[in-house]
Amino acid sequence: MFLYALCNGWLRPGAPVIEASSGSTAISEAYFARLLGLPFIAVVPATTSQEKIAQIAFYGGQSHLVQDPTQIYAESERLAQESGGHFMDQFTYAERATDWRANNNIAESIFAQMRFEQFPEPSWLISSPGTGGTTATLGRYVRYRQHATRVLCADAERSVFFDCYKTGDRSLRLDCGSRIEGIGRPRVEASFLPQVIDAMVKVPDALSLAAMHYLAQRLGRRVGGSSGTNLIGALAAAQQMRTAGEAGSIVAILCDGGDRYATTYYDQDWLNGQGYQLEGMIEAVTACVERGEALPESVLREGV
Repeated sequence: MFLYALCNGWLRPGAPVIEASSGSTAISEAYFARLLGLPFIAVVPATTSQEKIAQIAFYGGQSHLVQDPTQIYAESERLAQESGGHFMDQFTYAERATDWRANNNIAESIFAQMRFEQFPEPSWLISSPGTGGTTATLGRYVRYRQHATRVLCADAERSVFFDCYKTGDRSLRLDCGSRIEGIGRPRVEASFLPQVIDAMVKVPDALSLAAMHYLAQRLGRRVGGSSGTNLIGALAAAQQMRTAGEAGSIVAILCDGGDRYATTYYDQDWLNGQGYQLEGMIEAVTACVERGEALPESVLREGV
């Protein structure tokens, strides 16, 4: 994103860089803004975890909190106009800032890491959409390289991406933000390219968090909620393969670490306050992974 902005002449000495984010991208952008000696302002929902806000501050950035998460775009544009800065707008430019053909993008890295596995060409790649940029890169790359790999996009509960994929309607809107930080949007972002996606699932938030807790216990390290969403996507793909009698590999992305959610997703009091009772859901994930039982019917599917 920074290279794209620099090469387009959008960044100026002393002018702030502004980004709308749920926090994770803003942490990375704060780091690079500091390397360039530029002020950085992250426009984030007021519900963003305190750990993320602290990390943005650690890299010298400021966090501008917005009560209505659907207004982070307009507020970013306002701040950029008033300050003379640049709104990075990851939701528009993520899909075009990345060289999807090669140059060490995430798709190329996945295939390089898989080359010595039993099934080096994955049957499925699993990603969840925040901007849609990662999924766009995966879908474009496998088509460019003519791989047989399919791309599955796993959406959050309070998000419009799944319904856009199913109906083709890019005008869809919600009046609330996603509860799975980093993924799910109340509008269809420009970087979301459904035509390069082979299948989608829509995962209830409670199931995403249950899968996150299962993963953390199984891996011995905390992961974020969107990694739980991706695990459910991977399980849906695995069930489809088993039904079809196929053998192969599935690659799911662990989006971020769980230390950023110590006071939210990993705090039992917070979970209780949000109405999440995860024990039964965690058992359902365990049964699916370890005993091959079906996923809950609440997981919506299209193309898988």
